[in-house]
Amino acid sequence: MYSAIGIGLAMGLIVIGVIAMIFSGIRSVRSGKQDLKKIISFIVPFAVFGVSYGIAGDVADAGIATMLFMLAVMALSMLATGFKSTFNF
Repeated sequence: MYSAIGIGLAMGLIVIGVIAMIFSGIRSVRSGKQDLKKIISFIVPFAVFGVSYGIAGDVADAGIATMLFMLAVMALSMLATGFKSTFNF
């Protein structure tokens, strides 16, 4: 019984923390302290996870698909950056 209460309280604190971070991020964007492009780039993995969860229907499969997609994007970005600096584009 105590573990269920502890888990519930921990989940509640996590939710409160996430909501506080969202509001703080919105306030930082509105005041001009943060760049909207950086925040959108932070949201991309969550959007990819949502799409892959909608397709796969399983959290584990969606997590693996998200990881593979983000690794591929990182590798392509590194390749593009390497080409750009090598050939002075």
